[in-house]
Amino acid sequence: MTALIESAWPKYPDYVIDLVPTGVTARAWFGDLLLAESDRAIRLEETKHVDRLYFPVEDVNWELFEPTPNFTICPFKGHATYWSLTAVDPVEKDIVWTYSEPFDEVAGLEGFVCFYQERVRIELEDRWDGTDSSENGGRPVVNGFPAWGDAADLLELIDVYPEGEPGHFVGPAYRDTTRNVVEGGQMLAQGLVAVSKMLPRQRVTSATMYFPKAAAFDEPLDVEVDLLREGRTFSTAEVRISQDAKLRSVGLYFLDSGAPTTIDGQVAMPDVGAPLDAEPYDMRVTGRELRIVNGDYRPDPDHVGPPVINAWIRFKDAPKEPYLHAALLAQPTTHWTIAAAMLPHPGFGEAMAHVSLSTGIMGVNMAFHDDIDVTQWHLYSNPAIHAGSGLCQGEGHIFREDGRLVASYSIHAMVRDFVQGPEAMGHDSSTAM
Repeated sequence: MTALIESAWPKYPDYVIDLVPTGVTARAWFGDLLLAESDRAIRLEETKHVDRLYFPVEDVNWELFEPTPNFTICPFKGHATYWSLTAVDPVEKDIVWTYSEPFDEVAGLEGFVCFYQERVRIELEDRWDGTDSSENGGRPVVNGFPAWGDAADLLELIDVYPEGEPGHFVGPAYRDTTRNVVEGGQMLAQGLVAVSKMLPRQRVTSATMYFPKAAAFDEPLDVEVDLLREGRTFSTAEVRISQDAKLRSVGLYFLDSGAPTTIDGQVAMPDVGAPLDAEPYDMRVTGRELRIVNGDYRPDPDHVGPPVINAWIRFKDAPKEPYLHAALLAQPTTHWTIAAAMLPHPGFGEAMAHVSLSTGIMGVNMAFHDDIDVTQWHLYSNPAIHAGSGLCQGEGHIFREDGRLVASYSIHAMVRDFVQGPEAMGHDSSTAM
């Protein structure tokens, strides 16, 4: 069959389709009906397409389906045939497909089928060390599909690499553009990695960064480090992050060689209960577990409460370098303040951001106080201390589960009505800032 179909690969040799093992248990559901379950599912990543999940043929409950005469042609994969879900009323037509004779470039698709994730529910269940014991209440870590990516993808974005002149680093582009905006916390983390690689004998103790212009995921970022002062004890570096030769963020980083403790004190950790008392939240990143106290981070505009969001976070795998632990700790700091500021106000919710409200993080200041191991639970306590005049201000404290304060930060953000809506400015709601 594929010999009769003209392949587009010779005309577009730079087109990319990657088949990536998930390494987790994948399930496809239609309501409460289990359609497929497999530990060998693969994720298909394709240029300018959403990710798709493919299940081995033998792991599908075929008694629920019947083949149809319909087919489609993909110039990069081949001839696709379809099945309908006949075990429900009304029948869900052409809900799953396969490329039985895929092109050589995607030969790994043979023997796999894919469900329309827009019409079924697909979940990824990951069992971390100890997560099926009393430590995690016998519950695995579950994320929906499509996911934004894995914690390893997040780390790859943050772990900028040197290129060209000394002091120049690059943050790679990323395939997901469903909300094509780089968060301020990511650029804060990228700057931290860059200065840490420039001065490996010192550690970052504080960083301040401002974000004058939004950046996009689908283009690389240029990270420039200028060592303003390199001392035996303290050093200072300026970081400028650009995209398409336009400045996106600028920051100052302070580094320290370390010293013995002279005095010791900290703010108390709020009494919010243990991590497993909080509600799981799927932020579409596998390999990272996130739980929200009282479920307060939600899109419902009618959910109200005090202006504070408390979030527990831990990662499955530990990065190799201490500065990467600090960078992963920094990345989520810009998630919470705007949502916390909205919480006391009926009719306002996090889902309105970039859609009916112009929101964005304008600046962040972060200090690092203690050693960090991101595989352990950390509580991000985020009170919004002011909202008004189209702006809001927040504080943040990050505690280990034992109550030790490891970092703190402040956030300056924007919350205001659009002067023009995203469409009038030539954007969709995923790119408005």
